[in-house]
Amino acid sequence: MKAVLLALALACAVPAAARASQDPPAPPAPPSYGAPVDLETARALVDRALEYGAARGWRIAVAVVEPSGELVAFARMDDVQYGSIHVAQRKAATAARYRTPTLAMEERTLAGRTVILANEDALPIAGGRPIVVDGRIVGAIGVSGVTSAQDDEVAQAALAPLAAD
Repeated sequence: MKAVLLALALACAVPAAARASQDPPAPPAPPSYGAPVDLETARALVDRALEYGAARGWRIAVAVVEPSGELVAFARMDDVQYGSIHVAQRKAATAARYRTPTLAMEERTLAGRTVILANEDALPIAGGRPIVVDGRIVGAIGVSGVTSAQDDEVAQAALAPLAAD
């Protein structure tokens, strides 16, 4: 009987060990949080996002939050759908609280990691990006109003000057 149990245990352990060696390496730890984004920087990010959207004829809503996900600055263009007001803020809060672009969460969800959808606090739709200053997350920006890929494009364009510093 012991031999049968040992054989069964080994049979189960070998495939598990083989699967473990095939798992991708864990991603690097995200940056630590820093002092919250100041109002001047938040407004500049919103303004850059609105300018980028307007240049393309896109109607968008833009939110900037501090690391806790609380709103620091917000603006919306005339005639943007009202749902985008809430969505922009949720994208920003998700990116800040989870220290990751919402695009990464969307990609994981589409790849089958649907458990993300059970977390009512997270919005795994592209368009939310952490704001990183001196290697620390000081908040996040969220954009909504066009496709999620375009929302993410706007967020990245607004953040580009910070990356150059």
